[in-house]
Amino acid sequence: MARHRTPSRRRPRRRLGVLAVTTSALTLLTAATATAVPAWGPPATVASLPRGHDVSSHQRNVDWPEARANGSRFVYIKATESTTYRNPYFAEQYGGAGDAGVIKGAYHFARPDRSSGAAQAAFFVHNGGDWQADGQTLPPALDIEYNPYDPKHECYGLSHGQMVDWIWSFSDEIKRETGRRPVIYTTTHWWDTCTGRSTSFARSHALWIARHGSRGPGTLPAGWAYWTFWQYDTKGGLPGDQNLFNGSPSRLRTFARGW
Repeated sequence: MARHRTPSRRRPRRRLGVLAVTTSALTLLTAATATAVPAWGPPATVASLPRGHDVSSHQRNVDWPEARANGSRFVYIKATESTTYRNPYFAEQYGGAGDAGVIKGAYHFARPDRSSGAAQAAFFVHNGGDWQADGQTLPPALDIEYNPYDPKHECYGLSHGQMVDWIWSFSDEIKRETGRRPVIYTTTHWWDTCTGRSTSFARSHALWIARHGSRGPGTLPAGWAYWTFWQYDTKGGLPGDQNLFNGSPSRLRTFARGW
């Protein structure tokens, strides 16, 4: 995700991984996956895919009309972390993106060592992480990755089973409150290390894979066959981190609507 967040975080260290689609979006994106995205190649080889980015408080006051003119078609904006932090720029960023015609969504940075998944999901939804089937709002996203506060405990002190339970607790609360399962942002190494290669989320959760400086999104986390979003770099032509959507612009709108 975007660098120099408040609170601060480090970048994903292992550059492996790829993203998937939800069951409802799977049939919509399968054809795009087969024809639009090769298994290799730099982002230039998939230049026809919708470009997007993710931002946090570090980006502060984004010039959204300029971002739209420079190719932004979607954005994820950090809303919350744990149950104590709210991005002070979130409302301005979220509203500004929507006003500029950029499809926008909110994400939550997970702290499984602080409180339950359900508690953090509720805090997230009530502070910007809600969803509407308007074609302009992406489903809520869970950013779950390396522990930036204690590098010796990448998995936040949880066992594989505990981590899987935590993610399901978060997901179930998001589904209860919004009607959508969250998109999961992660790396392949973290997922396989900290969930024990769990395959239980792949059929119902879209994957947002982080893999930077590579010729492709690489090997997907266990269970996923497709990626929905690929974060391929930390800088580029748009504010924050650089992303692609695995499908056409019309499929992006369809994914946002939840169909």
